[in-house]
Amino acid sequence: MTAEVAVLGVGMHPWGKWGRSFVEYGVAAARAALTDAGLEWRDIGSVIGAGTVRGGYPGYVAGATFAKALGWQGSRVASVYAACASGAQAVDAARAQILSGQADVVLVVGADAAPKGFFRPAGGDRPDDPDWLRFRILGATNPVYFGLYARRRMAVYGDTVDDFALVKVKNSAMGALNPRARYRSRVTVEEVAASAVVADPLRLLDICATSDGGAAVVLSSMAFARRHGHAEPVRIRAVSTVTPRYPNTVLDLPDIATDSSVAVAPPGETFRMSIARTAYEEAGIGPKDLSTAEVYDLSTALEVQWYEDLGLCAEGEGVRLLRDGATALGGRVPVNVSGGLASFGEAVPAQAIAQVCELTWQLRGEAGDRQVADARVGISVNQGLFGHGSAVIAVR
Repeated sequence: MTAEVAVLGVGMHPWGKWGRSFVEYGVAAARAALTDAGLEWRDIGSVIGAGTVRGGYPGYVAGATFAKALGWQGSRVASVYAACASGAQAVDAARAQILSGQADVVLVVGADAAPKGFFRPAGGDRPDDPDWLRFRILGATNPVYFGLYARRRMAVYGDTVDDFALVKVKNSAMGALNPRARYRSRVTVEEVAASAVVADPLRLLDICATSDGGAAVVLSSMAFARRHGHAEPVRIRAVSTVTPRYPNTVLDLPDIATDSSVAVAPPGETFRMSIARTAYEEAGIGPKDLSTAEVYDLSTALEVQWYEDLGLCAEGEGVRLLRDGATALGGRVPVNVSGGLASFGEAVPAQAIAQVCELTWQLRGEAGDRQVADARVGISVNQGLFGHGSAVIAVR
């Protein structure tokens, strides 16, 4: 097990389509996290910024961009870009600085101002970029991938479109209770079915939107936390940022074609399974220890897949877990009690940090009407394009 670091403060800028700079969202989240931690900006020894590729030059140097916007004070600085895993990698970089003694207290910030419509690769011709290739050669936008994965579950496990719709119903009910969520209306199975088909079999309400938003956390050494009055803070016990293994025999964004397993036997677990397993091993816990989970529900079908990848149930049993109410508030392991991406949409570099914010509120008992009873252990998971693992385990 790796030594723990303390979560002293968390903060978010509400998700939406605000039409402003990502810097504004990040600064608002950072100030909220500092207030929550009871610290001043000048107390921060390092800033780790989760970068956006859509903010032009300042986006690629997010750490320095946020440090400048908050007011130069000489802190260390670093920037991280790993697509949807950017936030988790930023948390991991902050943890490494703290455990190595480079900094006692670190501010982690991520924010984005997303485009309307589908995400697409950055401009230019890049034939060695699998993300660029799937758009240019296959015309495969993200929803196409989500639809293919849903079709796979239907063919292999017998899942149905009504099963997928139940995920949206569950998450919209939680989003309705979250003041930071973009979408705060409850949705019915009938409303999901009546929404437009985007990538068969998935409909508009099965797929997350693109959003603006920002999130921040203040992390510190345990010694610093105790010196500043945080006797029993939420702690980060594990961060998983692993990569896939060859051959990859399961459809996995951005790969559309899979690698041959004729000469080499496939690994005993998928990429997403390995992300969760690595986090469990580092934390010294297992799926049965979880109180709650925040997962990347890019689509309703993908949330069901995460149930299995997290080990909450056996392969093919995700829908049964959902129908039994085990992943709803009050169930055995509530999943996405924040409302998930179904209620927030994607603000890519901020989302993994936002997941840690939600875990922190849950473990502190500060989540209000969406509070998970007696929450003690939480996991957040997602994956970033090009093979970036992302999982964080927090405990109280």
